[in-house]
Amino acid sequence: MSLQNFIIRNVEAFCYRYPLSTPVVTSFGRMADRPAVFVRVEDDDGMTGWGEVWANFPATGAEHRARLVNEVLAPAITGFAANQPPEVFERLTQTTAVLALQSGEFGPFAQTIAGIDLAVWDLHARRLNTPLWKLLGGVRREIPVYASGINPAGSLQTAEAALARGHRALKLKVGFDLASDCANLASLRRLVGDGMLAADANQGWSVQRAVEVAPYLVEFGLAWLEEPIRADRPRKEWQSLRDSTDLRLAAGENIASRAAFDEVLGDDVLQIVQPDIAKWGGLSLCSMVARDILKSGKMFCPHYLGGGIGLLASAHLLAGVGGDGLLEVDCNDNPLRELFCGPVLAIAGGMVTLGDDPGLGITPDLRSIEKYRTG
Repeated sequence: MSLQNFIIRNVEAFCYRYPLSTPVVTSFGRMADRPAVFVRVEDDDGMTGWGEVWANFPATGAEHRARLVNEVLAPAITGFAANQPPEVFERLTQTTAVLALQSGEFGPFAQTIAGIDLAVWDLHARRLNTPLWKLLGGVRREIPVYASGINPAGSLQTAEAALARGHRALKLKVGFDLASDCANLASLRRLVGDGMLAADANQGWSVQRAVEVAPYLVEFGLAWLEEPIRADRPRKEWQSLRDSTDLRLAAGENIASRAAFDEVLGDDVLQIVQPDIAKWGGLSLCSMVARDILKSGKMFCPHYLGGGIGLLASAHLLAGVGGDGLLEVDCNDNPLRELFCGPVLAIAGGMVTLGDDPGLGITPDLRSIEKYRTG
């Protein structure tokens, strides 16, 4: 067996949904369940790697993405010989470019390619018998994390439970009634003390509304205000908001091209940049973007809100590239995350510690979640 050259023998996606007792609420919609699309890639030597496709929205999108993998992308890549993971990423991108254009489904194609890319990187690291974080250049296995997915309703109780599980940093969803947002932020600030507190508006405001709201948020000592306006608004609007507040601005999960990332790294608007490896770019592109973020003097904080495999891959990327960023960890109950995120489940003092097993360090037992399978 060559340690580098490999041939893709099989690609398969598996779709699951975990029903939530308390829906996740954002400024633009609600999630009644947690979907997950896991991807397994097998090479001609019988070795496997695992990845995950972003599939949170729309509500019916997870099954569609699983079918894209199984019926469109898998046939396009089966039998392909590669030396490095980016070759697979480039092959898939090129062979599906016209189809993505014809269908108008740039997002689903980007997300499914990203999920396959994660699996190929895991496979590649396993073939080299190396932890993925070390293969990506990491020298420190410990990374800080923060609790995400804190809803406006019951935020204090959710945050208390997160701290009890070892978290020391929190992020609250805002973009609703201003008085309620401020009341929630005040209660979380009292709870976390001098610890990190951030807020995420999920693109919920116009620039005018964001300028109005920002002064009310300053008193809470936020580490950042995330996506206060739409990600696709002109740079002059983002710059106007940046010039009107001392709050540090964050975004990146909805940026989906190297050119767009280069643009935000070339100005002073964003201080925290948050690419999502399962939504666009996989590790092949986002590892380069992450290093560019650090070179620009900004903070790299990987965005992630899905199942455990993508979360674990995000942890390996953060450990691999370094910097002082934090890993986003959804603090809501979800076995599709908890059963497959490996050491990220063991939070102590706001930190997690990655291991030395090859690749991601886990082999998912999909039988344990068979009752949640939808495709």
